[in-house]
Amino acid sequence: MTDPVFVAERQVWRASAGFSAGGRAIPEETAVSLSYDGGTFVVMMTTPRDLEDFAVGFSLSEGVVTSPRQITSLDLVPLDTGIDVQMWLDAPQAEALRQRRRHIAGPTGCGLCGIDSIAEAVRPAAIVGAGLTVSPQQIMAAMAALPPLQVLNIATRAVHAAAFWHPHSGIVALREDVGRHNALDKLVGALARQSQSGAEGVVLLTSRVSVEMVQKTAAMGASILVSVSAPTALAVRTAQAANITLCAIARADGFEVFSHPHRISSGASSDVA
Repeated sequence: MTDPVFVAERQVWRASAGFSAGGRAIPEETAVSLSYDGGTFVVMMTTPRDLEDFAVGFSLSEGVVTSPRQITSLDLVPLDTGIDVQMWLDAPQAEALRQRRRHIAGPTGCGLCGIDSIAEAVRPAAIVGAGLTVSPQQIMAAMAALPPLQVLNIATRAVHAAAFWHPHSGIVALREDVGRHNALDKLVGALARQSQSGAEGVVLLTSRVSVEMVQKTAAMGASILVSVSAPTALAVRTAQAANITLCAIARADGFEVFSHPHRISSGASSDVA
């Protein structure tokens, strides 16, 4: 399988020294098709790592399946121009997919390209349960723990991360990708394959929070979403409707809460309801 990091030779110009030569680590970007029962469903440009997690997570967050167990087999097939992830579904899911099959082409960073209706693009997110209560200090500690774990980003400074923080265990899973939606789908898949409930922790992002990031967070049942960047207005409205606490612009000096602030409390108990 393709290495996720490529060292490119380049010329560097600096005002103090002029030109110099050398290599720079940059992330690979690979065309990955997700196929169900012999037919391609979607083609995404993604980082060629954790593709099993990506396939399972995409399948869950897009509603192709409701459980990893409904995927009866999964194989990675290298091609000359990319990778085909071939999945076979159990009979009820296969029939349901035949009823809604569509073809999407999604370039890097685009989670909605090719969706065939406005209603599909802005579909209501699942409504999550009561979830956790956490303290501001816990959120700050969780976000501070992210950068040292971002191995690909340390090497390339060019990928997004999505992580899952547990109140008793810290960050228990982290996935990286050139596409922010792909990173979150990989996280969804990793947690599902580990039988880890999204309701038990907090989703952490290093990217802008758009509506589909909230939709995917809701699909995994997580009640708190925290990001270093800002949300869109539609993401805020969707988080409000989905009962998700959306914290954003999380920096070294604090963060901002855009919906359901009751879960962020001093002296938090970190209980899951």
